[in-house]
Amino acid sequence: MTPLFLTHYTLASALGHGKAATLSALQEDRSGLRPNDFAEAPLDTYIGRVGGVEEIALPRALAEYDCRNNRLAQLCLELDGFAAAVAAAREKHGSRRIAVILGTSTSGILESERAYRRRDPASAALPGDFHYAATQSMHSAAEFVRRYLALGGPAFVISTACSSSAKVFASASRLIQAGFCDAAVAGGVDSLCAMTLYGFNALQLVSPQPCRPCDPERNGISIGEGAGFFLLERGPLLPFDFAQGTLPERSRGALSLPKRRQGEGANVKGDWIDLKPAPLALLGYGESSDAYHMSTPHPEGLGAALAMEKALAAANLRPDEIDYINMHGTSSRSNDSAEDQGMLRVFGNATPCSSTKGATGHTLGAAGAVEAAISCLCLEHGFIPGTCNTHSIDPGLGSAIQLQHSTRKLRRVMSNSFGFGGNNCSLIFGVRP
Repeated sequence: MTPLFLTHYTLASALGHGKAATLSALQEDRSGLRPNDFAEAPLDTYIGRVGGVEEIALPRALAEYDCRNNRLAQLCLELDGFAAAVAAAREKHGSRRIAVILGTSTSGILESERAYRRRDPASAALPGDFHYAATQSMHSAAEFVRRYLALGGPAFVISTACSSSAKVFASASRLIQAGFCDAAVAGGVDSLCAMTLYGFNALQLVSPQPCRPCDPERNGISIGEGAGFFLLERGPLLPFDFAQGTLPERSRGALSLPKRRQGEGANVKGDWIDLKPAPLALLGYGESSDAYHMSTPHPEGLGAALAMEKALAAANLRPDEIDYINMHGTSSRSNDSAEDQGMLRVFGNATPCSSTKGATGHTLGAAGAVEAAISCLCLEHGFIPGTCNTHSIDPGLGSAIQLQHSTRKLRRVMSNSFGFGGNNCSLIFGVRP
């Protein structure tokens, strides 16, 4: 595939708001998990809750979209200058040439849970102030983000359980390569609600302690919430005055460009010019659907292995050219074992890998985007996270799973996201020379 540049990205999780807070927590091996204080589902477990969501106020014009999921989305959009970067891209490409592709698993279902508790006792009618289309509907997140960022391109949501916001990168790549748009806001958001906590608890998958991925004593997952957003482009273009050899006033300050003639040492697109590309790029993606079981991965990790192999093929890379793998690593016994089998099949036991869900919790439909952002932080800072909360590695697992964090130069990393029903996606990100 043709690489896509990641010109801007951000994230929010239980580790904190934004890239700096996330990196600091990972470098300190600090977990964001805490005893469950989510009143809607008072279970004996730990959760990864994002602070400050309750205080977020949506713009008055978007008030009908008010729900925990969209508040979390707005909180994240304003981190690390992301909304401002999209505004600059909107001026550059035009609002109708930027797509919005998001992943979520439950959207704003918390609002439906609350609405059902307020049904009319006589007629069982839902309350009149409940807006299903703007809250629980799967399209709510994409429509809210599209309107919040004043974009007019294609907008849709992917909901394939835990791989949802990893698959958005594949869809963004296909849309851009097909010419439907020039850039895309891709990412995901999923928020705490009673359904996921009670649902995973009913499956006997929720741990009463902070989750411990790949530990011999692991006994379930920790549910979390989070969001991550990326601005994907073919390449960063800026307007250039060829007569004067200057950038416009609004683009000066952070950038400079020597005077040059049109077409000389530059990739020209009308009145725009390619400057030095963004340092990070999406190099490849791989998707598979093994459909082995509704909630259990293939025990030999065949679907996971196929996704990883397809990502390598798309990026034209060998397995030994991947420097680190951010595992799906949920801390369930079957998931960690199956993923380990898949990685051994593709990579052998030499490639360093770890799970960060002991730090963030399992953010479900947002996991792909949150962990893609963590993978990009690793690339930018030459950092491999440890597997937080894990005391020792299960001797039945053979991959090079890292207990402690380390620092080293990274050129390419893979991020795995494997969902219920065998919906698998692997992404490869890289840095440019």
